[in-house]
Amino acid sequence: MKIVVLVKQVPDTETNIKVGDKSINEAGVKWIISPYDEFAIEEGIRIREKSGGEVIAVSLGPDRAVEALRTAYAMGVDRAIHVKVDDYVTFDSTYTSELLANLIKAENADVVIGGRQSIDTDSSQVVVQIAERLNVPHVAMALKLEFDGNKVTATREIEGGTEVVETSAPLAVTAQKGLNEPRYPSLKGIMSAKKKPVDVKKPEELGATGSKLEVVSLEPPPPRIAGRKLEAADAQGFASQLVKALREEAKVI
Repeated sequence: MKIVVLVKQVPDTETNIKVGDKSINEAGVKWIISPYDEFAIEEGIRIREKSGGEVIAVSLGPDRAVEALRTAYAMGVDRAIHVKVDDYVTFDSTYTSELLANLIKAENADVVIGGRQSIDTDSSQVVVQIAERLNVPHVAMALKLEFDGNKVTATREIEGGTEVVETSAPLAVTAQKGLNEPRYPSLKGIMSAKKKPVDVKKPEELGATGSKLEVVSLEPPPPRIAGRKLEAADAQGFASQLVKALREEAKVI
């Protein structure tokens, strides 16, 4: 079984992000694997341990994305591919899914696993679009995967509970927290990962048409308007002032 796990490099949530004109200022930013993608890597390795096969980590982005692939190697993947896009626009899920789908098709993968969302853009679109482009089933928010040959039984999170679905490989999956507990890279794995090859693919090799999205500007959200304290002698007075403010100032009622 050939398993492709999608690995996105994102800023650490504890990093102080400074906004530039059209992108964030990367100076001093600590980059990590998007946490949900760690569940994807772990699940790919567990499937291989049970069923045999190969786990391929794929990351799209500029040169620094190789760091994420080295971490995936240290965790235990068999092969790593870097889709090198120097002018990568992280908001362009359409272009991203096109490049990745073309690569996955060429690899003839049986299973594609990515995180339920990346923690920078939160679009939750890339894996879904890949499934559509490849015309394969998609299981979202997976909490458990069981394979019996090509038959796949998946437990997935839905609003208010879970549901069990059955499908067959090839398929695409998005990993939810609870699917597994990602392993920590061992020291031996980290040292070994530094020497392992990373296959580099360029967009033109994958037949992509090019990004159609341009970031014109990037700005922080406007500062929040200061709150106003109501003063009254009793609850009826507070209620009267609140309704008046909502009606005449906020104009929401």
